[in-house]
Amino acid sequence: MKTRTKVILMTIAGICAAAWTTIVNTVDVGIVGPKDCKIGLSLINSSFHDLWHYDDTLKYNKLWYNITQYIGYFALLVAGILAIIGLVQLIKRKKFTKVDKCIISAGFLYALTIGLYVFFEIVIINYRPIIMPDETEPAASFPSSHTMLVIIVLGSVMIMLKNYIQKTIVRLSIQFLCLIIIVAMVLGRFICGVHWFSDVIGGILYGVFLLCGYAVFAKNIPDTTQKIKIDK
Repeated sequence: MKTRTKVILMTIAGICAAAWTTIVNTVDVGIVGPKDCKIGLSLINSSFHDLWHYDDTLKYNKLWYNITQYIGYFALLVAGILAIIGLVQLIKRKKFTKVDKCIISAGFLYALTIGLYVFFEIVIINYRPIIMPDETEPAASFPSSHTMLVIIVLGSVMIMLKNYIQKTIVRLSIQFLCLIIIVAMVLGRFICGVHWFSDVIGGILYGVFLLCGYAVFAKNIPDTTQKIKIDK
């Protein structure tokens, strides 16, 4: 995919993410959450939530909640492994500019992801549809940070694999596995009951926006690194 196309996709995703945030914050704001929380797109969100028959005795789907939690831990593990690889390269090559450009770009990407997460913890758009068992107050819910995290981390891995794995069948197999995990996270977060519909959509949009930015940025860093190709 050409850089221009990636820039266009990034721009569209960014506009959609900003527009969606504005819509969720201003349209059909109603009291549908716990402790009289005001939620945007209240009719759509409450209707979608009711599809899964959550009530006072079954507040959320614990199985899918746990599955998505572990997927989130896996994404953090992958990000940690990439950070260790980058640190090892920095120590061995003795120059920051000698670290693989895709790993440098991933570091900036993950830092931006953390920054966005902190921002939405301070600037709260929506609250969770339930109060979690170990909490006393509803927590910030928009965008779904788990959805955004997995899209960004595994999506960046899918992009950077071409730098390391030349054998097509191996690369495509790993990319397909990453895609399956991303889809499982998105669907799981939709149905587990700890997010509103709009939260997961927001996580998808912000995740795609940052991922497109990574694809553009990583491609345009001068490549002076020593690549290790896995072709067996």
